[in-house]
Amino acid sequence: MPPFSVRSAELLAVGTELLLGEIVDTNSAWLAQQLADRSVDVYWSQRVGDNRARIAEAVRQAAARSDLVVVCGGLGPTDDDVTREALADVAGEEPRVDPGLEAELRTRFARFSRTMPERNLKQAWLIPSAEALPNPVGTAPGWLLRLPRPGGGETIVVALPGPPAEMMPMWLDRVRPRLAFPTARFVATTFKTFGIGESHVAELLGAWTQRANPSVATYAKRDGVHVRVAAKADDDAAARALLAPAAAAVADALGDRVWGTDGDELAERALAAVAARNGSLALVDLATGGRLAALLSDARPSDDDAAADAERAGSLRSGPLRGAVIAWRDEALDVLGVPYAVRDAVTTDPLGAGKTDDEVDDAAALARAACARFATDHGVALTPWRARAADGMARPSWTACWAVVGPFGTEARRVTFPPQGAGARDERLAFSTLFALWSLTKT
Repeated sequence: MPPFSVRSAELLAVGTELLLGEIVDTNSAWLAQQLADRSVDVYWSQRVGDNRARIAEAVRQAAARSDLVVVCGGLGPTDDDVTREALADVAGEEPRVDPGLEAELRTRFARFSRTMPERNLKQAWLIPSAEALPNPVGTAPGWLLRLPRPGGGETIVVALPGPPAEMMPMWLDRVRPRLAFPTARFVATTFKTFGIGESHVAELLGAWTQRANPSVATYAKRDGVHVRVAAKADDDAAARALLAPAAAAVADALGDRVWGTDGDELAERALAAVAARNGSLALVDLATGGRLAALLSDARPSDDDAAADAERAGSLRSGPLRGAVIAWRDEALDVLGVPYAVRDAVTTDPLGAGKTDDEVDDAAALARAACARFATDHGVALTPWRARAADGMARPSWTACWAVVGPFGTEARRVTFPPQGAGARDERLAFSTLFALWSLTKT
């Protein structure tokens, strides 16, 4: 059978747990990227609970407007796994046990010395118009069927298992080779900024955000505001020719607010900036509970993961990061040898209403102490969070100080974040500090 031509697609994730927020729908994000990379337009993506009638209705709607419908989930053996029944309803056919699929299931269970529960026979169901998609990882085969469209033509519907470890290889090995994708090409590049709000970024970009092709869009992320520039054309060369002037204009508008592009990570850029100076780094963290150290520790020194793992395994001294002190109590700071007055100032009454202007000086003293303790020329310090007046809000805002020291001198600043969860607050401070380290250290 010739490959099925696909220009538009719709994604349907099945599972009541998705609607309850018990798990996150990562399958749709992965599939959307797979399709976007092949210039397929995904105009709709939705989630539906384990309800036979609602799944069937969602598939009917999707099949009426898209070339391809990918359904993920609901192929298990239990009573609430009703995707097969819903697809059979849409096709107007009755599912029955397929002898070949039953034999494969029983062989699989026997291979692991297990007796197959009879309820698993449900996973051997098939309807006459559907083709089974083998599942080498799990017990749930997928389905592939074609449905006629009301206005003519047909839609291909693919049902895949929910677990990503089963869904991904089935898509890559069993579904993707059966599809013919558009010859048009989609290309994109992303600029990553920090320290500037999304609305301010949009103002800098001006009319570029109103264009369709190339398109320019802003996204608020944990490491700042990202600006994606994308273009689509008949072939790769034409798409890149369309992208280039738009990307250049965006880069010019954003200027030195850009810290990276595409796959860059801020912690990696900060460490690379220190390494470019043949420098070394130590830190003391009294605010984020180790989040800053974790971001730096996880940063890859190169794009070669295997080489990075080998380097890390071979020596704890590899890379510019030398050591960290993560503390909650003042006696834990004894390892740094800081004067008692500084130790007492940064750890006393952490829920107090604020501190004197010496707070930023204390942060700088801690950063210098980290440098001395670990024999580094770059140091970073974070002071504890302190509550500030609520200013009419139900909860107080929070302040902390970061300090960065190095051959360039010392920079220290107090930052204030609005009331929010401790995790989000700590993460924002960690990224603010990484951006300061990068911007001060980069050559």
